[in-house]
Amino acid sequence: MKILLAVDGSKHSLDAVDNMIGHAGWYRAKPAVELLTVHLPVPKLPNMSLVVGKNQIERYYREEGEAMQAAAKKKLDAAGVRYNASILVGPIAETIVAYAKKANCDLISIGTHGRSATGKLLLGSVASKLTQLSSIPVLVVR
Repeated sequence: MKILLAVDGSKHSLDAVDNMIGHAGWYRAKPAVELLTVHLPVPKLPNMSLVVGKNQIERYYREEGEAMQAAAKKKLDAAGVRYNASILVGPIAETIVAYAKKANCDLISIGTHGRSATGKLLLGSVASKLTQLSSIPVLVVR
């Protein structure tokens, strides 16, 4: 089984990591894990390239992504779970679904803030959008 763990460094995303680690023994074989962080694109402003270069923006995405993944990597390493870590830039839910399909994942696991239905309606929710977009099963961990 191949599991995509989408993390953003929050306590809620780490709950999904803990859940996967806690249930890893339920699978016939150790699951292959794709650890993914998706960063929203930096807004493009007029003449921005005069002040901030492409390399600086790429370094920003990489450093932010690595910081978001650090705690998840530490937990997976401590549990002896092997993983492939990736950092992508784009619309979050859509990018997660596209990556999961490309990587032939069997399951997407994501933590959620557990907001009420009203809160999701007003604020939006990556987990909610994932369940609507994905043809791959999505495990939402609270």
